Amino acid sequence: MIAVHLDHVKVNYHDTPIFSDLSWDIHDDRCVGLIGYNGSGKTSLLRLIAGELPAEAGFVVRKEGLKIGYLAQHPQFNADHSLLDEMMACHTELHAVEKDLEEVEARLGLPEVYENAARLASLLDRQEKLFEQYQALGGPGFEGRARSILLKLGFAEADLSLPVRVLSGGQKKLLGLAMLLVRGPDLLLLDEPDNHLDLRGKKMLEQTISQFSGGVILVSHDRYLLDLVADEIAEIEGGRLTVFSGNYSEFMFEKQHLRVRQQQLFGAQQKEISRLEQAAKRLLLWGKVYDNPKFIKRGANILKRIDRMDKIEKPAAERERMALRFAGWRGSQKVLELRELKKVFREDGGAGKPLFENASMVIQRGQRVGMVGPNGCGKSVLLKMILGDLPASGGDIEIGPSVTIGYYAQEHETLAPERTLFDTVRYAGNFSEREAAAFLDKFLFSYRQGQMLIKNLSGGERSRLQLALVMLKRPNFLVLDEPTNHLDIQSAEVLAEALEDFEGTVLVVSHDRYFLDQVATHIALMSPSGIEKETGNFTEVSDRVDLYF
Repeated sequence: MIAVHLDHVKVNYHDTPIFSDLSWDIHDDRCVGLIGYNGSGKTSLLRLIAGELPAEAGFVVRKEGLKIGYLAQHPQFNADHSLLDEMMACHTELHAVEKDLEEVEARLGLPEVYENAARLASLLDRQEKLFEQYQALGGPGFEGRARSILLKLGFAEADLSLPVRVLSGGQKKLLGLAMLLVRGPDLLLLDEPDNHLDLRGKKMLEQTISQFSGGVILVSHDRYLLDLVADEIAEIEGGRLTVFSGNYSEFMFEKQHLRVRQQQLFGAQQKEISRLEQAAKRLLLWGKVYDNPKFIKRGANILKRIDRMDKIEKPAAERERMALRFAGWRGSQKVLELRELKKVFREDGGAGKPLFENASMVIQRGQRVGMVGPNGCGKSVLLKMILGDLPASGGDIEIGPSVTIGYYAQEHETLAPERTLFDTVRYAGNFSEREAAAFLDKFLFSYRQGQMLIKNLSGGERSRLQLALVMLKRPNFLVLDEPTNHLDIQSAEVLAEALEDFEGTVLVVSHDRYFLDQVATHIALMSPSGIEKETGNFTEVSDRVDLYF
């Protein structure tokens, strides 16, 4: 059944059209993966469906009584609430009914009410209706359901009393999802719910979406997730929405097939049009030269035939891709060796608790190692220890003698926020301004953007800039911390291709399983007790080892 109908809607952003003639029927019984490059309007479309953003033209028709749950990219919480308190506070409609019931009960004890039959009957009738509302909103057992949902999403019983401020980014996403589910929505709108989730969190998210009985619109760059849960893929490209049946892999196959077919049909039609136009021109010329109305009429008829023809659209040009290429070089046979590595964070001079210990691993030249592990087990800390930015609490780190490291930081902390892009690239590459502009253009930055401060860039733009700077360093050992987190799907594909062609060695921390299937030759599972390294990509290793902790 159709839950929401969009009819030729138009939405602008600061007078710039995001989409201007978009129509879409959204059903209440299927999961749709909504994809598109960064800035294509995915979040705006979700906000439009949720009622947070008005349409400037066209119509948005929602099914009567439809309950929509919208999880934004950056959900807001009361940081001082516990998890359970935040869950209990989220159902504002239920709390309003509870408050009304308390007021009615207080008034029933007043003499002017219970001594007046008409007032008493009216108030009792209101109490009955409020109690029916309370039942319909799920009032009885609400706390039990809230607890149950939190536990199903991977929280422990002891976590429920923790303040929200201590949660990781991924845990906050799961809390936001729990707050939607407890209110019983018919349609879930999820804007990148998998960001910052570790593999266990992603598995919980997949199970929740798969078991949800209503409709789901999921904005995600996680192609593995889209393969597992999506019934349809809706792509926004150039302000237009196209819906494909099937998951992400089926969408990619179908899209490529349609593009090739459309290109063939367009080419064939253009040849036919050119042939007919030449014929018409000859007939019109002969009619004029020989003063023959018959030739002129036949030429005019051919031109009318061309005008009446159903024109096949020229396939849209593929969006420009960043020109990422890591040159690399051979270097040492043994690139990195970790021996019984240990890291302890001590507070106030105390003994401290080990973040991890007994971490041992050897990486040989040419290997591409994907490192996975639960959030908080120390993966990013380990990378900084390899770089020499953090000291080890025990054990040894040995880096090959002819190894140059190129480091990609998860939070882009290697970028100077107060510098312009031009200044950053000129310094890194010893470029003139013209050379810097040409280089930035290859990474999809305009001249105007080159004059911007880095702090004003989006997450995806900072990611592209940081990859460009790593490329300029010409390393033969890439150490990458969650490089696909802020990239759109097309940019993640470019990165994967660049790593496949790289003549060097890679250590990449990532929870992007599709990406790890594309690039990894080995998987290293990190835990507080050490590192377990296995040969194969993510899917191959997960057949032998539980990578979901």
